[in-house]
Amino acid sequence: MGPAANTARPTEAFAVEFGRFLEQTDGVAQSEQLFDLLSAFALNFDCRWVSYDSISPGPEGLKSVRPDPAVLLNFPEEWQERYYEMGYDRIDPIIKTCRTRADVFRWSEVYKDVCTTQDERRVLDEAATFGLRSGISVPLHGPGRNFAIMSFAQTENGELQNRAITYLQFAALHFHRKVIKFASSRGSERGPDLSPRERECIQWIAKGKSSWEVGQILAISVDTVNFHVKNVLRKMDTSNRTAAATKALSLGLIEF
Repeated sequence: MGPAANTARPTEAFAVEFGRFLEQTDGVAQSEQLFDLLSAFALNFDCRWVSYDSISPGPEGLKSVRPDPAVLLNFPEEWQERYYEMGYDRIDPIIKTCRTRADVFRWSEVYKDVCTTQDERRVLDEAATFGLRSGISVPLHGPGRNFAIMSFAQTENGELQNRAITYLQFAALHFHRKVIKFASSRGSERGPDLSPRERECIQWIAKGKSSWEVGQILAISVDTVNFHVKNVLRKMDTSNRTAAATKALSLGLIEF
């Protein structure tokens, strides 16, 4: 089913699916479970890829905010690795646009914008080669300069229709409000959620292993190890591996 299929579905069907999504999320108390429900809802609009990133300005530019979860996404892992390996978070035109806009927008608008540089367009071009060929992003602004970004992407070229975008925007706002509520109710001592692989990597780092050694132990590449470690540093809001390992140990996220 291609992206044009969402234009043929009756409006009532979208309303029913959105109502079902709201009912399913009622009573959910875990961000990951909520994200799974959101991802399933997005499939109604042929959006296979979903990303939620809570970020704020820091001394070195944009960085993930500590409240959990800083990042929830199902983007292809290869693209995630490439994105952070190349430092695309520093030139991502979607992030730049979300800083100054309050309304949902299509990625194609950003690509065609005369203010978008060639380097910034390259981020979107390369994302397409990994299967993220078209999409939309919803800026979710909070107190001060803090904000989050919810993105929905399709594997095919095409444009989501306005009605589909409206439902996805409502779902993003609902998701964001519940995540903020989760974070405030859990307090600051719980610590961020680490994936099983992130826990494995930082646990071996805590034991003094290098990226190469961790890769040998887990049978993964050095780049993959570094990718997961960078995610841990970002989630833990730390600047180096030692600090991240120490913090993970103190919060009980890993054992020595």
